[in-house]
Amino acid sequence: MLRCYLAIYSVIQFLTLNAPLYAHDLPETVKRQIQRLAMPDSALGIYVHEIGAHRPLIEFNADAAMNPASVMKLLTTYAGLEILGPAFTWPTELYVNGKLNDGILEGDLIIKGYGDPKLDLENFWLLLRRLRQTGLREIKGNLMLDHLHYNLARGDPGEFDGQSYRTYNTLPEAVLVNYRTSTLQLIPQPEKNTVDIVIDPLPNSLNIQNNLRLTQTACGDWQNLLSVEVVAENVQAKPLTVVLNGSFSALCGAQYHMLSLHDSSVYTRDLFKHLWLQLGGSFHGDVIEASVPPGLTTLNVYQSPPLSDVIRGINKFSNNIAARQLYLTLGTRGNVTGNTPATLEKSESVVRRWLVSKRLNFPELVIENGSGLSRKEQMSARHMGQLLLAAFSSAVMPEFLSSLPIAAVDGTLKNRFTDVATKGQAHLKTGALNDVRALAGYVLDRKGRRVVIIFFVNHVKAGQMRPAMDALVNWVYERS
Repeated sequence: MLRCYLAIYSVIQFLTLNAPLYAHDLPETVKRQIQRLAMPDSALGIYVHEIGAHRPLIEFNADAAMNPASVMKLLTTYAGLEILGPAFTWPTELYVNGKLNDGILEGDLIIKGYGDPKLDLENFWLLLRRLRQTGLREIKGNLMLDHLHYNLARGDPGEFDGQSYRTYNTLPEAVLVNYRTSTLQLIPQPEKNTVDIVIDPLPNSLNIQNNLRLTQTACGDWQNLLSVEVVAENVQAKPLTVVLNGSFSALCGAQYHMLSLHDSSVYTRDLFKHLWLQLGGSFHGDVIEASVPPGLTTLNVYQSPPLSDVIRGINKFSNNIAARQLYLTLGTRGNVTGNTPATLEKSESVVRRWLVSKRLNFPELVIENGSGLSRKEQMSARHMGQLLLAAFSSAVMPEFLSSLPIAAVDGTLKNRFTDVATKGQAHLKTGALNDVRALAGYVLDRKGRRVVIIFFVNHVKAGQMRPAMDALVNWVYERS
C-alpha cells in the first residue's frame, strides 16, 4: 500500500513540476519586468502555444481585443498567400493613344495600374526598359496615369499622426511608383565636421537646407535627434525645401531617411523623364491622370514579382503601403483586371469569409486597412495565436514563415536577440505605435519544438516593455 501511495505521489509531483503554465502563471523573468513598470493586467495580451499541443502553455488576458499594430500584417499576408497564391503577380498595362511610327509616338503613353505594391525604383526601371524594347523611343504627347482600379476617397496622408511626409503614411494608389519616396542619405564627414546629404533618386527635385551638427555621441535612436521641416516654395523647378535641424553622430555611419514629398503626378513625371532619358528615349509632355479610352490594345504588360517575394518586404521590414495595397487586392480575389474596382469593403468581406472557411471565428476582429497603421484595428492575442497555428498547418507555411524577420539576422529583428541563445531561432513580426507594442511569430526552442508566441501591450508605457517581451521569447526557447 505504501508503495502504491509513493508511486501516486511521484506521478503527481512529476505532473506538477512539468505542467504547462496557465492563466496568470507567467515566467518569473517576465513578471519582474511587468511589476517594475506597474503594468496592469488589462494592458497585456499574451498567448503561447506549442504546435501540436492540445492546450496553450500560457494564456494571459488572451481574449481581450487589443491593437496589434503592425502584427496585423500577419493576417493580411497569410490571407494573401491562401486567397491569391504565392505565385500571384500584379499586372501594369501600357497603352499608346496615337500613331506610333518608327519609334515615335504622336500621342500619349498610358500606364494603367492594378495596385502593384512593388513598383519600386528597380522594377519601374525594368518596366521602362521593356517598354523601350518594343521600339518606342520618342513620346510627343503626355504620360497618362490610370488609377481607376481603386475606388477610394481622397485621403489626408497626415491624418494618422500629422506626419504627412513620412513614407509609412503614403496612401494607396493603383499606379504607385517607388512609393513616391525621396531618400536622404546622411553621410558623416568627420574630417570636415559636417554631415553630407545625398538625395536619391531625383537629386534635382529638392532644395536642402542642412543645419545638422556632427557629434561623437553614441548613435542610438538617431532619427529622433533629427528635426525635418518641409517648406513649399513658389518655384516650378524645385517647389519644396527640406530643412534638417538637430544632430547626427559620426558613429552612426551612413544612414537613410525616407520621405514622401511629391504628389503622384509630379513624382512619376520626374522619375519617368529621368529614367527614360537614361534608356535613350525622349519625352516632351507632362503627366496627367485619366482613364484608358475604350478600344485601345495593350502595347506591353509588365508583371510584378510574385506575392511570395512581396510579402517578405511587408513582414521583414513592416512595409505599410505594400500591406495596404495587398489588402485591397484581396477584395478582387486576384481578378484584378476585371471591371470591378477594389474597395476596402470588398476586402474585409473576402477576408472574413476566408476566416470562416478556415473555421476561425474572431468576433472582436476589426480591420481598417490591413497594415496595422491604425488606431481602430483590433484582435485578441488568442486569435492571433490561432491564426499562426493554422498558418503552420497550411500549404503556404514555407512562404509565410520565411517572410518573417529572423532574430538577430534580418529585418526589424536584425539588432535584437544578438547576444542570447535565441539568436537565429525565432521568426517574429514586431509592431509599434504610440502606446502600442506587439510581437508575434514562432520560436524553435532548444529541444526542437516549434512554439507560437503572441505578446500585445496597449499602454502609455508600452515602449518600455521590450525587456519583458524578450524575456518571454528567451524563456520559451530555454524551457525544459
